[in-house]
Parts: sequence; structure tokens; C-alpha cells
Amino acid sequence: MPPRHADAIIPPPEAILVSTKRVACDGGGGALGHPLVYMDMGGDDFVECGYCDRRFVLDPHPKSGADYHSPAARPPEAH
Repeated sequence: MPPRHADAIIPPPEAILVSTKRVACDGGGGALGHPLVYMDMGGDDFVECGYCDRRFVLDPHPKSGADYHSPAARPPEAH
């Protein structure tokens, strides 16, 4: 891979607005995804995926902490 030019524009990581402090990420699913990981924000209002750098940001009006947000468009039986 050739070196990156100093003036190259690098887009920021994808930010996803969520309504719960617990989220699940699989990198978007499919062959280009990563293993499904579950993350909890704890005392913060965001968490970043260690695999794909997606940033999950808490909506100002969160729901119950018992639900997981899945960014992948998959049917419930696939989980």
C-alpha cells in the first residue's frame, strides 16, 4: 500500500445515534464485518467499537438499558 499524502482527507469514523447505553456491533455484517461484540457505555455518553471504530453516541432521551441496538439490518432470528 502506498504511503498516504499529508494533505489526504481522512473521513471521521461513522457515528451512530442510539437510544440505549448497551449496543452491539458487527461492522455492518456480511463478509466485510467483524465478530459481533456487545459494548456498554458505563458512565459515558458514547462508546467506540474496537474493531471498526464506529462511535455509538447516546440519544439525550435513552430507553431502558435492557435493549441492545444492532446497526446491522438483519432479522431478529439471525442474532
